[in-house]
Amino acid sequence: MTYELLHTHPFLTGLSEHQLDRLSMWGHTTMFHGGNRVFPEGGRADRFWLIHDGHVQLTTEIPGRGEVVVDTLGPGSVLGWSWLFPPYRWHFSATAVDMVHAVSLDGPGVRELCENDPALGFELMRRFMNVLADRLQRTRARLLVATAEAAATAEPRPTSPMAESPGGFGALGPLGSGD
Repeated sequence: MTYELLHTHPFLTGLSEHQLDRLSMWGHTTMFHGGNRVFPEGGRADRFWLIHDGHVQLTTEIPGRGEVVVDTLGPGSVLGWSWLFPPYRWHFSATAVDMVHAVSLDGPGVRELCENDPALGFELMRRFMNVLADRLQRTRARLLVATAEAAATAEPRPTSPMAESPGGFGALGPLGSGD
């Protein structure tokens, strides 16, 4: 069953049957009920998931604001890339929003597979870099929206009396007048 799920997942489209067969040795099907924590921020990153059904929220803890949603992933998404790079720790927390069906793949096993099969390793790294670039762009877009919303609701800041006075520093005063 794992092979069939890997074969139909968009992240792996175009891989050979041999490559999918080798990947399937490191995978198993899994599910998470809504509200279940998939992994905690800072926890050991030793696997990744290919989501087939359901949604997972990525969150981070912000001092003074609590847990903030960074992204929501759905069917066809890849959950987890921190298993690729030392120190192998999750950068965010992940929580199932609803019932999630996924294939879980063992990170160390897939890293070893990539080292032993450079063609597969290159192809998987290329695909993961696309995932990272997409997530970075989506995060950037959300940050721009949040910044614009914060600016629109912020109270105007009072200006300094020095900046408004004719002889103040805002008008460059005697030092900037060329005298």
